[in-house]
Amino acid sequence: MKNIFNLPASIPTEESFETLLSTKGVLIERIISTGQTTPPGEWYDQDTDEWVILLQGEAEIAYADSFTIKLGKGDYVFIPAHQKHRVEYTTSEPPCIWLAIHLNKGSSQ
Repeated sequence: MKNIFNLPASIPTEESFETLLSTKGVLIERIISTGQTTPPGEWYDQDTDEWVILLQGEAEIAYADSFTIKLGKGDYVFIPAHQKHRVEYTTSEPPCIWLAIHLNKGSSQ
């Protein structure tokens, strides 16, 4: 058994992605951010839908259409496939703990 809030004794300086479950149609991962942001001029343009909840910390996500949302503990958002977005801000204290669920529409469960 594991606990999503248990962090490594030494928090990595790079953003950390941990696969919790991976099947043909679903990827569930824990992401730990400690101040990381998407590099300037870059956008995520994913092939899958993503539902993500921020379990700890604060963050800000910007969309290519200039819309920006601020997230706090417990806030979640659905990001459709190919909706360009980027992470503008994440707290380092406390570290951000995200739970991300990626859904592949083309696969049967």
